[in-house]
Amino acid sequence: MTTNPMTQIENRPKIAAAFVKAQRHFAPALKTATNPHFRSRYVDLAGCVEAVMDALNEQGIALVQRTHESEGGVNVETVFVHESGETMSAGTLHVPAPKHDPQGYGSALTYARRYSLMAACGIAPEDDDGNAASKSVSKEQAANITALCEEVGKPVADVARYFGVNKIEEIPAAKYQGIIKTLEKKRDGE
Repeated sequence: MTTNPMTQIENRPKIAAAFVKAQRHFAPALKTATNPHFRSRYVDLAGCVEAVMDALNEQGIALVQRTHESEGGVNVETVFVHESGETMSAGTLHVPAPKHDPQGYGSALTYARRYSLMAACGIAPEDDDGNAASKSVSKEQAANITALCEEVGKPVADVARYFGVNKIEEIPAAKYQGIIKTLEKKRDGE
């Protein structure tokens, strides 16, 4: 039997209010991992957790991902636990294991945890398709990145190189918010 998530929220006002406050501060899920087979970047599980964990914890919310028995795959349930004792479940996600060996189940588990967390928190990977990927940061955005790099002692050339470009001005605009959030966290000692 599955519980209706909306009923859970209505009956748990403390965690609902805290979750809304936390969600305002979720960072973008940055595509920092590389898939060598497709030569593409993707958000790994650590990137998903990093995007939301600080904001959740600041509002007194812990993140728990439970596993449940499943034939031929994995079931993951993302649960939020508030310091008041209230909990909120995002439901269970089933992912079939591509191979029925430890690596296949491990891969399915990581995939399920990542997508369950993104769905539960309402976050998506940074947009890097279409025009967003081809448009570069504005001069003002480049200046903001440069100033923050200098503030935290991060060489500007390293940031540009990380994104495969020669100059800050060539960084895709879709990456701007994630870069700023990351540099601000470094500046603030997080």
